[in-house]
Amino acid sequence: MNASEFRRRGKEMVDYMANYMEGIEGRQVYPDVEPGYLRPLIPAAAPQEPDTFEDIINDVEKIIMPGAASPACTELETVMMDWLGKMLELPKAFLNEKAGEGGGVIQGSASEATLVALLAARTKVIHRLQAASPELTQAAIMEKLVAYSSDQMVATLGTTTCCSFDNLLEVGPICNKEDIWLHVDAAYAGSAFICPEFRHLLNGVEFADSFNFNPHKWLLVNFDCSAMWVKKRTDLTGAFRLDPTYLKHSHQDSGLITDYRHWQIPLGRRFRSLKMWFVFRMYGVKGLQAYIRKHVQLSHEFESLVRQDPRFEICVEVILGLVCFRLKGSNKVNEALLQRINSAKKIHLVPCHLRDKFVLRFAICSRTVESAHVQRAWEHIKELAADVLRAERE
Repeated sequence: MNASEFRRRGKEMVDYMANYMEGIEGRQVYPDVEPGYLRPLIPAAAPQEPDTFEDIINDVEKIIMPGAASPACTELETVMMDWLGKMLELPKAFLNEKAGEGGGVIQGSASEATLVALLAARTKVIHRLQAASPELTQAAIMEKLVAYSSDQMVATLGTTTCCSFDNLLEVGPICNKEDIWLHVDAAYAGSAFICPEFRHLLNGVEFADSFNFNPHKWLLVNFDCSAMWVKKRTDLTGAFRLDPTYLKHSHQDSGLITDYRHWQIPLGRRFRSLKMWFVFRMYGVKGLQAYIRKHVQLSHEFESLVRQDPRFEICVEVILGLVCFRLKGSNKVNEALLQRINSAKKIHLVPCHLRDKFVLRFAICSRTVESAHVQRAWEHIKELAADVLRAERE
């Protein structure tokens, strides 16, 4: 969608909302639809090719609005999380369809998802130990609980610093054997797993109890949208269930609906699955895959440019859209280079430390980035590097 079409569609959406407000008194306060109405109206998987904007808007009125107050918000999220799980080829145990025990939920961030997993794991262990030893108090159990983590927090696929990957095929069986909850965080890298050539990076997720990544980082969905799946949704509801009188409803014990307030820390939530629905349909799976592949290609282009300059070194293997590099030499000279780069305000880099080395990180992340931008950025970096090295000699 170019700028001209965006303006046109934006005006159409304003008209749609204005018409809705003008005619709101003619709409029912409470919907006629029953729980479970939405899934049969939507395909079981995301489209491979893009849909038209007109088709999507027509479906909003035809499919979403009849249950807009409830239950469309919940049911579309359930279906979208299954769509996304299938795009990743997640094990079926994580999906919600066909009355499975697992399912997906949209959290606000990967940090929030990690906290939710930690609290659910703690509650599960406390209940298990109390069932085995009723004489133990919760306080006695709590003071002995242990959480294992690396210096990157949890089991991670695509670490923040350098996009490295933990080996789930080694960690997973140990956690399963010792009955340890395994939470896997792929906040950035998870989007790439929709491409078959990168799916192997997710191998071992079948050993996890929960898995999370952020479509708002690299899958063209606006913030906030952090996708989290669990193998057993009762592990979440057991930790977060809250049923005051004013939140009870006639369908809550029917087994037909999902109450996402029991899957998260806050009670309220936004209609975040609607933007997923738009993005998945506007691009199609093939369009999203092409977007990821283009970014990976551009990162390797930048890597190649760096390797051609003997003054620089690549610090870790380039797997996805992040390149970690530095000038050969001291941390001080690299700190000076970063200061010049960011002070010039033409590009912006964020550093990290790898094995006591100060490292620069070049991330391909803009929707509109092209090869020309990468080439221009590298020329800019080279010029500033020459200035820094000249100043050091003087």
